[in-house]
Amino acid sequence: MQTSFTIDSVRAPDAAIVRHRREGAWRTGSFLDDLWTWRDRTPDAPAIVAYRSGGERVRLSYAEYADRVDRFAAGLAGLGAGPGTVVALQLPNWWEANALLLAAFRVGAVVAPLVPTLSARETERILHRVGAAICVIPDEWDGTDYAARLAEMAPRLPRLRHRVVLGEPRRPGEVGFTDHFVRPNRRPKPSEAGADPDRAAVVLFTSGTTGAPKGAVHSLNTVYALAAEYVRVWRFGPADSFYTPHWSLHLAGMVTGGIYALLAGGTAVLTDAWAPGTAATVLATEAVTYLGAAPVFLTALMAELRLRGRTLPSLRTVCTFGTTVPPQLVTEVAETLGVTLGTAWGMTEAGYLFTRPDDPAGWAARSIGRPNTGTEIQLRTMEDQLGHLVIRGAGVCLATLDRDRDTIDLVGGDWYETGDLAVPDGRGGVRLMGRLADRIGDGFMVPATDVEAALRGHPAVSDVALVGVPGPGGVEQVCAVIVPDGKPPELDELRAYLTGLGMTEWYQPTRSVIRMHLPYNASGKVNKAVLRADVTTG
Repeated sequence: MQTSFTIDSVRAPDAAIVRHRREGAWRTGSFLDDLWTWRDRTPDAPAIVAYRSGGERVRLSYAEYADRVDRFAAGLAGLGAGPGTVVALQLPNWWEANALLLAAFRVGAVVAPLVPTLSARETERILHRVGAAICVIPDEWDGTDYAARLAEMAPRLPRLRHRVVLGEPRRPGEVGFTDHFVRPNRRPKPSEAGADPDRAAVVLFTSGTTGAPKGAVHSLNTVYALAAEYVRVWRFGPADSFYTPHWSLHLAGMVTGGIYALLAGGTAVLTDAWAPGTAATVLATEAVTYLGAAPVFLTALMAELRLRGRTLPSLRTVCTFGTTVPPQLVTEVAETLGVTLGTAWGMTEAGYLFTRPDDPAGWAARSIGRPNTGTEIQLRTMEDQLGHLVIRGAGVCLATLDRDRDTIDLVGGDWYETGDLAVPDGRGGVRLMGRLADRIGDGFMVPATDVEAALRGHPAVSDVALVGVPGPGGVEQVCAVIVPDGKPPELDELRAYLTGLGMTEWYQPTRSVIRMHLPYNASGKVNKAVLRADVTTG
């Protein structure tokens, strides 16, 4: 159901609240209650250990973590944040990102997390779409001057009231994070504790199954449904520590790199930049017990460990997600780490399926697992006899919003189209068999229609379609199939053109092929299944 744009007004239907609470998939409390529980029960236990690229290591106990969340909540309230306010966070995997997320929930604001690798172009469009009133950024990080680019776009963002900078404020209108959030000894008033677990709390952007960028509006309970059963089934507790290389301000990293630890009373271990060598050292130093990562990260880590001739004896649970699992990765993890690789499936809009401890060895290569409590799946038959995976229930977002239109689509308990093809696995779960035509990417989905539209503006491109094709190490490549207008363009030329338009680097094709025409069907659409098969078989 489509309505006019108001993110903060979205709330789960009463019938869904009653049903999912009765099932145990949702609850009356929130992640703030988990934080306060561990603050009172184990105040000195480590909540977060965070490493920064410059060598800094920060350790926060649960008492310190709760204190920072309260301070940051007071800082946000001092800037006018509360119910109805959208707070955007664009930060690397710093501990402040985790604390600010909870602080925004504390004052009842809606959070719009943005991964730091988004370009200025995509960042501005999302900030405009969600109507962010506050945006928190680094001053500079990894060669990007975030403060400068936000200042440049601010005049085009009429609802943006405050630009908060982690670092030294250098421009008029910037709010210094240290002066406003860290130094003042403030606490939020009781009336500011506004975390309704069934109301819209976070809007996470993905390109979706059609390639058109969209925001998934989640409540605290829909996110809870993605994490709580996994923590229970795998018996995580205060002795566990959790690491993922994924961004903590995207759903996969948010859940595996923060919420698992919060639910279990364990430790979230963070690094702000991915490097296999750094990860191997941190995993060993911190005696990490849980590792969650997409296959591309695990493959690189296994190679690093083999090069070093070492294992990670503390690891007891390793899980991969985001795509199908190469069988050789299952073997490598077993041989290198001595544990059985598990897998989990989810998307920004919906989830969660995962393999269990009682599944057969090597099951991750043959299944993405079974659904959580409160989640239902169906396989709807398609022309090729595969099933189109659809999902509904406790882990599905409350609504979606198109990045470029001022409307919001309420999910309302309906079946959600995942864009994946699957077959039954024989144990109540499913095995992925591929994707619908224009869903591309490992971990993050590439907005195919956006990229295609941009490429069609290149003078040497007559027509174009993007498809995902297998690449080295099981990593899906973004392949641009080009019908040239004159001399065929080179890949580097296409990427330079997109960069000149301000397009995010990981949206761009990593492979290109030339064809004299594209296979259109009777509806006037490119048949990407045929095109992908053509490119794959070469």
